[in-house]
Amino acid sequence: MSDAVLQRIQQLQFSDPEEAASRLLPLLRDFVQLDIADIQIRPLAVSLNSINGTLTLADGQRLFFKTHVEPDSTISEYYQAEALSQAGWPVVRPLHSSTAWGRQLLIYELVDDPTVFDLAWQIETGDRTHCESLWRAQHRSDDELLALYLPSLAWQSAEEAGAAAVHQLFWHRLTGGRMATFYGESAAFALPQGRFSRDEVWQARWTINGQRYEETMASLVNLAGERIRPARPGPSIVGHGDAHNGNVFLRRVLQGMVYFDPAFAGRHHPLLDLAKPLFHNVFAMWMYFPREKAAVTDVRVQVAADGRWQVEHDYTLPPLREMFFRSKLERVLLPLLRELSSRGWLEPDWRRYLKLALFCCPLLTMNLADSSRFPPAISLLGLGQAIEAGAESRGRRSRLDQALDEIEAQL
Repeated sequence: MSDAVLQRIQQLQFSDPEEAASRLLPLLRDFVQLDIADIQIRPLAVSLNSINGTLTLADGQRLFFKTHVEPDSTISEYYQAEALSQAGWPVVRPLHSSTAWGRQLLIYELVDDPTVFDLAWQIETGDRTHCESLWRAQHRSDDELLALYLPSLAWQSAEEAGAAAVHQLFWHRLTGGRMATFYGESAAFALPQGRFSRDEVWQARWTINGQRYEETMASLVNLAGERIRPARPGPSIVGHGDAHNGNVFLRRVLQGMVYFDPAFAGRHHPLLDLAKPLFHNVFAMWMYFPREKAAVTDVRVQVAADGRWQVEHDYTLPPLREMFFRSKLERVLLPLLRELSSRGWLEPDWRRYLKLALFCCPLLTMNLADSSRFPPAISLLGLGQAIEAGAESRGRRSRLDQALDEIEAQL
């Protein structure tokens, strides 16, 4: 079976979950040897490349399932919960799994605790009941994350690095089928200033809220293809790979965080491990709630006489997102970089490497040219965030560059 079947079901879950469930049920029965009586799909805003839900067995037992939808996958071994568990990570381990291409499925015990993604969104939309407990838990979790990283820190050969599953989220998307599917030559973007071809967007130069960028989308795509290539010797840790808040539960009883769905876990570069949580937990709520954010975000653009796109927007980080950002930077990134430096392993281009990994997050998680999902203002905001993530701001510094400047000054 190709991934196209699951991909169609993943898309259908948001418009017709019952039909999506009816199509998925016989597949699940074929994937695992369980007597599945019924399934219920739970479409989630965070489920950008997956299908989640509950299944009921013939004996009445209820379980949670998640299947990945990764077109043109180049990774055959997706699920590495055992490696994480052995390294001391608090991780929910699957009861059953299917890891073959086009059949990527995990089945877990049913967890009643909320994900950090859901809890954070509840807080941002008015229910602040658990704000302080989440704040404390995040700081504690990041302290624990550093304590997991450091004992596993080791040098990795180019061959070993090239085999890491985490590259599916970055380089393989950038150089493979996802880039071609999203942004092929015929792709077009509906933006506030009009409709633009892929090449017009790729060659545009940007000024965003006074931050001037000289690199284009095209140059960043080419540079990322060179600089975040998989077969690169360097430092490595045992990491989750995709630890955004949708893959982290906050246990109510212990007030501790537990990781879920280690689809891309293993030994890989620590900066790649930090990229997904740094971007998605902090900057990306427009990606998950595009119409809600469009309703409250003012995005204006003017094309200057020299063709430069001058964008002004009021999309800022709420206090909770700032907390996620500062906690990862101060409790994990800074001490990690200091340790790498003390070992002589801090690569001169570490900042560029991290920023190019961050660049892949807004550009390649979802298709920014998909006008059925993204209103014009949000497509433009997403493109602008890709530029801010990957390029260096000149004149006025971006929020990301300000933070990395502070980190560099403390090394």
